[in-house]
Amino acid sequence: MKQTEKKKHVSLVFWISLLLCSLFVLVGAIFPKQMEQTTQSITTWIGQNFSWYYLLLLLAIFLICVYLLFSRYSQITLGEEGEEPEFSLKSWFAMLFSAGMGIGLVFWTTAEPISHAYTATPIHQAGTQAAIDDSLQFAFFHWGIHAWAVYAIVALAFAYFNFHKGYPGLVSATLTPLFGEKRMQGPLGKLLDILAIIATVTGVSATLGFGALQISEGLNFLFHIPANFTTQILIIIIATALFIWSTWSGLSKGIKILSNINMILAFIVLVVVFIIGPTLYILNMFTNSLGNYIAHFFDMSLRLTINNPEKSQWIQNWTVFYWAWWISWAPFVGIFIARVSRGRTIKEFIVGVLFVPSFVCFIFFAVFGASAIYLQDNGIANIAGEAIETATFATLEHFPLGFVMSIVTLVVVMIFFVTSADSATYVLGMLSTNGDNYPGSWVKVSWGIMLALFALIMLLTGGTQAIQNLLIIAALPFSFVIIFMIWSLFKALAAERPRLSKRK
Repeated sequence: MKQTEKKKHVSLVFWISLLLCSLFVLVGAIFPKQMEQTTQSITTWIGQNFSWYYLLLLLAIFLICVYLLFSRYSQITLGEEGEEPEFSLKSWFAMLFSAGMGIGLVFWTTAEPISHAYTATPIHQAGTQAAIDDSLQFAFFHWGIHAWAVYAIVALAFAYFNFHKGYPGLVSATLTPLFGEKRMQGPLGKLLDILAIIATVTGVSATLGFGALQISEGLNFLFHIPANFTTQILIIIIATALFIWSTWSGLSKGIKILSNINMILAFIVLVVVFIIGPTLYILNMFTNSLGNYIAHFFDMSLRLTINNPEKSQWIQNWTVFYWAWWISWAPFVGIFIARVSRGRTIKEFIVGVLFVPSFVCFIFFAVFGASAIYLQDNGIANIAGEAIETATFATLEHFPLGFVMSIVTLVVVMIFFVTSADSATYVLGMLSTNGDNYPGSWVKVSWGIMLALFALIMLLTGGTQAIQNLLIIAALPFSFVIIFMIWSLFKALAAERPRLSKRK
């Protein structure tokens, strides 16, 4: 009976989105080379014509978050007035971090600073002290406040309209103040929800693809298991089985427990590397990079290097790619953050989402990135010569307990794989069941299988580059939706001014 009731809530959005995703998987499986060439051409066009747009958009979103933090609206509760938060601060932060960064953080935490210092440098000549000094600064820039500002504003819109106003947990519902209820329940609203689903499937599948690559290369690095497409298929099948099982245990059971376990494991590796690694070097690089990040925040936010094609390409390959990644993750992370943030005020919500995870990301990059740079700079190891997927393992092997820490890192990546996909299936289930906060398990399982197939097609059609291309393409249309969500949020908040004035 319950299963039948759940099926009644499945909307047309579910079937259309599933059909479109299935067509993509089918075309990618039959014509992988043609798809790779097509997506590369589209990505190049977007990079050449919309880089300025991405930079301005994310800076504007950050400034909007800062305004809301200090505005009269900051005391509004994301729920009923006086409602208490559903989760403790510790569990809340753990779920924010696991869902918002996950595999990507482990994947890039060593590889990105090394690349910025010795391979593809943003400003200075590779291998120079100036390039080394800039490396962590730009990693902080890509993984810091800009990323979390995107998540925060989208999550805030979902939480405000869903829990404070009682609207369904849908992208279309957040735009009701702008376009009216009739339009948002009609074809236009369904189109917006489909765009959110496609962006989410692309963003999360990209992360699963990165995870499969890193697990595969890690197994090869540690145990000499062949790092090929067959291994990646097996990894995704096993991980898919795990996160499909997790969807049956419920949000609080599955995601909360796994998130807490993973945070503990990740921080154990972090602390061990910090203690047995080049501790003073890490502290010095962290302090210097944090200062440079703050000092050059607006310069980096708007930097395009118009007359330098090489550096312009760097911005497209790194900054635009990351901004697109965060945008494509925004509906997924936004809905999930909103779901676990009920009862928070706008002020504590923005502080928690914007600044705390950003600072934790900085610490991870400082410890792992600075350790890798130290090994490279002192001629101890050629980390820059390693593949992106193995840079972390190559760094860890040069420290005591390196093999054990590498094993733990593999486990962390696998759990991040499960928690990210688990959270995504829940969100996709919500979006495709008219905003139901408790979507049916069969719906979530359907999306879990689709995420796995999407990730496999990405790996089949070009690996890391194909993943980056699809992220940039999927993010562009949804970025316009985010602009409308912000506009709608402010329109709704403005209507609360009389009530807030009386309360004062």
